[in-house]
Amino acid sequence: MSELRATLRLQFHRDFTLDDAIPLVDYFAGLGISHLYASPLLTARPGSLHGYDVIDPTRINPELGGEPALRRLVEALRSHGMGLILDIVSNHMAVGGAGNPWWLDVLEWGRRSPYAGFFDIQWNSPDPLLEGQLLVPFLRSDYGEVLQAGEIPLQFDVQTGSFHASHYEHRFPISPPSYGELLRATGHPALQDLALQFDALAGEEGYLQAAAPKARLAQLASQPEVRAAIEAMLGAYDSRRPEGLERLHALLEHQFYRLASWRTAADDINWRRFFDINELGGLRVERPRVFEATHAKIFELLEEGLIDGLRIDHIDGLADPRGYCRRLRRRLDRLDHGQHRPIYVEKILGQGEELHGDWQVDGTTGYEFMNQLSLLQHDPDGEAPLRALWHSLSGRPAEFLEEVRQARQLVLTGTLAGDFESAAQALLQVARGNLMTRDLTFGQIRRALLELISHFPVYRTYIGACGRPAQDEPFFRQALEGARSTLNEAEWPLLAHLDRWLGGEPLRSLPPGVVRKVRRHACVRFQQVTAPAAAKAVEDTAFYRSGMLLSRNDVGFDSQRFSAAPEDFHAACLRRRQRFPDNLLASATHDHKRGEDTRARLAVLSERAGWYAERVQRWLLLAQPLRRSHGDGPAPAPADELMLYQTLLGSWPLDLAPDDDEGLRAYAGRLRQWQEKALREAKLYSSWSAPNAPYEEACRSFLDDLLEKPAGARLREEIAASAASIAPAGALNSLAQTLLRMTVPGVPDLYQGTEFWDFSLVDPDNRRPVDFTARRQALAQDTEPAGLLEDWRDGRIKQALIARTLALRARYPALFSAGDYLPLEVAGEHSARLLAFARHHAGQWAVVLVPRLASGLLGEGGQPLIEAAQWTDTRVLLPATPELRGLFSGDAVPDRKGELFVREALATFPVGLFHGA
Repeated sequence: MSELRATLRLQFHRDFTLDDAIPLVDYFAGLGISHLYASPLLTARPGSLHGYDVIDPTRINPELGGEPALRRLVEALRSHGMGLILDIVSNHMAVGGAGNPWWLDVLEWGRRSPYAGFFDIQWNSPDPLLEGQLLVPFLRSDYGEVLQAGEIPLQFDVQTGSFHASHYEHRFPISPPSYGELLRATGHPALQDLALQFDALAGEEGYLQAAAPKARLAQLASQPEVRAAIEAMLGAYDSRRPEGLERLHALLEHQFYRLASWRTAADDINWRRFFDINELGGLRVERPRVFEATHAKIFELLEEGLIDGLRIDHIDGLADPRGYCRRLRRRLDRLDHGQHRPIYVEKILGQGEELHGDWQVDGTTGYEFMNQLSLLQHDPDGEAPLRALWHSLSGRPAEFLEEVRQARQLVLTGTLAGDFESAAQALLQVARGNLMTRDLTFGQIRRALLELISHFPVYRTYIGACGRPAQDEPFFRQALEGARSTLNEAEWPLLAHLDRWLGGEPLRSLPPGVVRKVRRHACVRFQQVTAPAAAKAVEDTAFYRSGMLLSRNDVGFDSQRFSAAPEDFHAACLRRRQRFPDNLLASATHDHKRGEDTRARLAVLSERAGWYAERVQRWLLLAQPLRRSHGDGPAPAPADELMLYQTLLGSWPLDLAPDDDEGLRAYAGRLRQWQEKALREAKLYSSWSAPNAPYEEACRSFLDDLLEKPAGARLREEIAASAASIAPAGALNSLAQTLLRMTVPGVPDLYQGTEFWDFSLVDPDNRRPVDFTARRQALAQDTEPAGLLEDWRDGRIKQALIARTLALRARYPALFSAGDYLPLEVAGEHSARLLAFARHHAGQWAVVLVPRLASGLLGEGGQPLIEAAQWTDTRVLLPATPELRGLFSGDAVPDRKGELFVREALATFPVGLFHGA
């Protein structure tokens, strides 16, 4: 099998199965991919389009073809010398519904279930109504209303001999010790002795003894008269009648769960979720038994050599990411078949943050590289005018961090309030355990903690036995200083306590026993709330509130920073080569907010800020007749309208004419999905929990008029023309980021279909079906520069660049995997418009040249190629004078001074890769 050289991510679901991928393997091999990188394959909720809602980790999802299909796919990959990397979900499972047997067992038996310790449940709740019970917030409305409406009927399953209540797709098992009451109520003689057997299950050993009476009940229920008696009894629990309501309520109150409206989860939840999603319950994978049970199938596939690497979803959700990763590495090393299997973690790195080196992983999934690329392609001169334009027209804060701070306050007191209260309660127990701090009140702790988390600059810290690692300390200090700036001065002493409790004082310095256990618990709760608070505040709120330039709003981006110099990009590449040389390099993912080419086109606006401002002002006037009133003013609001214009500019299809009715209809359908999500994620005029139908309808009508109605024709034509005018510069940016991703230190990662132009928006738009037939045909066509440039809008030019570059990586693997990274000096008139570096290994050379901030050099040619004369005397100074051959443009021989003139090197193709010895 090939060494890890390039990965391609595929999203599997019932409409694109493992068998559907098999005929494409030869195409992926021809493109230059060494490893497919699969979305989660374990059994997920039926119909799942992503696989992150696992309900059974012990088998491959039958909707994807099951394990036989996986084996067929691996066989096809092996026939081409390719491998498979698998995305796994260690943090959570899908709960609710009726498909997760572990979750249903916990509902049925409470703490006595062997799976009770699998989920992160607080059985000892400060709420006396939840003591020993699990809050189950899956009802469509308030419990009493739903119960009275008969929407939680009591039912009997003849096959299993078990009772349960249900609510739509949700199943709520009745605990067997309650069966006695129900069977006695049937009045049937054959069930009376059985009722006593079920009564006996109330003891500690009841769980172990329940199978036999259940089996007997199922056997008896096969008799028509017994079944009729049970059906009659169920009628007595019909809650649409007063007496039935009283009976059913009394029965439900004696279960190990408390049914509640979905709206109660934010405040009252007593188990950890994935972010604020009620249907995803957090797992305690730090426990050995849970680790083994949830990973057994993965280890089995690894042992057989079917999987060649792992991607760990949402590593920051775990109680102990370091411990988990090191345990996983040990297991993989023991299963080694003579190859190193990489482990990648999905990790959002903040500004100045680096992945901890002692986790024993091979790197991240590459979000930080997306950010580094983006910063490189934004013109710093555009920041001030674009920021001023956004603030003056939208009325929103000019600084992104202010939006983040407000959003954190919102989510910590809203959708994540229960998680926040849990962390505050844990800290209260720490305070109560010390004579010197026992007078601190819950209110004081809560206020200080709220400000601390509101100013947290990274997802989380990684507190261990020795306290906070030195690597985390600057970020905690930054949060403390931020909290001090907004907290009442009288409560500043609370921050000193939080500093000490949350890792400032090593855990191992505390006496073993309750004190250390309480402190450790508080640290875990704190770290498991800062991560979702960051994700919900930044990715799912601030990104939809702040629209200075949307190309700087994406997963893993430090959106407060607008641009960075080439020196910063070089430094990041050198650091990556030193610390994580096999880190994945992504520019598109299944989670991105905008496709890689959408962002690349929008980045051009940083170079043309004045041009953009003039057009926006004009569009706002042209749009006046299209706006609707929604009761509280015109819609869309200025911020939402400005974001829509940027979205149109960035994603307008290259082949879409403003009078193409069918094409506009399809495009409008995509935009409507984006618009609904954008409005609800912003949580300003609408939200997922309380949709504002009049405002959303007014915004939808505005979009429809703009794209599909005669009233919007003039505005539509101007936006289309503006998108077309920046499209060549956007394509040049795209080709530059494509080449950089494949040549800098790291492993290039492609997302399905992005070998053609990717003008997608946030999911579900970025998960649309891919036309692989067109891509296969294109790969077989002529790839001469002139033809590719002539037809650049069809995307073949991007695919050809990928295929040729990956072929070179396959030819010289050590050059790109282990070669030195040498930033090259650029001289001449346009030296600031070019990034250059070399890779060198054992006498082999690769020299890479990519334009940046170069839209002004393109002219009006309509192609993403800068005319040679425009480069004038711009040249690259080489450290040696190897004989170099261009990937597309033939030989390029430096002169005797060791200089490579850009006007010659990039005369026939927009970006340059030259190799030789």
